[in-house]
Amino acid sequence: MQQAQDFLDESEALATLVSGLSDADFEQQTQFKHWTINNIIRHLHVWNIAVGLSLESPDAFEDFLREMASGIRGGRLPDFEARYLDGLSGVALQEQWIEKARAVAASFGQADPKLRLKWVGPDMSAISSITARLMETWAHAQAVYDVLGVERVDSDRIGNIVRLGVNTYGWTFKNRGEDVPGPMPRLRLTAPSSAIWDYGEGEDLIEGSASEFCQVVTQCRNIADTGLSVSGPVATNWMAVAQCFAGPAQDPPPKGARHRA
Repeated sequence: MQQAQDFLDESEALATLVSGLSDADFEQQTQFKHWTINNIIRHLHVWNIAVGLSLESPDAFEDFLREMASGIRGGRLPDFEARYLDGLSGVALQEQWIEKARAVAASFGQADPKLRLKWVGPDMSAISSITARLMETWAHAQAVYDVLGVERVDSDRIGNIVRLGVNTYGWTFKNRGEDVPGPMPRLRLTAPSSAIWDYGEGEDLIEGSASEFCQVVTQCRNIADTGLSVSGPVATNWMAVAQCFAGPAQDPPPKGARHRA
């Protein structure tokens, strides 16, 4: 699966970004829910472990879910993840995380893309599972790029995230208990390679950077903090609440809340 290689490449890009940090640097607080870089790398590591279990040992994955459910009862997910990893942090955490990411990419690279796997919500195909890991790695990495003041240079592998955004258009509204307001607006996005990616046939239009579209559907940025051109009521409504990741409905960050330092 190309998506397994794309997940690995995104993980390696983040590993390169943090490779020169000291243990103390990993305690820098980001603009994402006040999580530190340690919190973010732990989160990615724990759920890479989990997706590996879902592929290789469904029973062990069910055990993980029970441990996680018990661990977060009355607490916070980052606290459970820190306990699960016995407080692993800093450079040692970074090394174990990227080693596991490489192993997960290798396992999924050999898997049947249509294989059904258990997950926290509904079962997913193997190709959807590793694409979700790619998306989460890319999205959480944005907070690290931001706090370190580094301008991100994307590749066309973000096309996987664009497609997740497209595929979750209707779900975004249903997840909020709302009716889908109409056909998906047309997308005309400029890829990092300068290719043009077109989706949809609606009368409304969203046009601009594919990277910024990904930032909006992953809720890394408020639409007002991007250069995307949005025309029409359906497009405006979608971009105000877009969510391509699973879980309860969440609102995007307020305008100006997340930006490169």
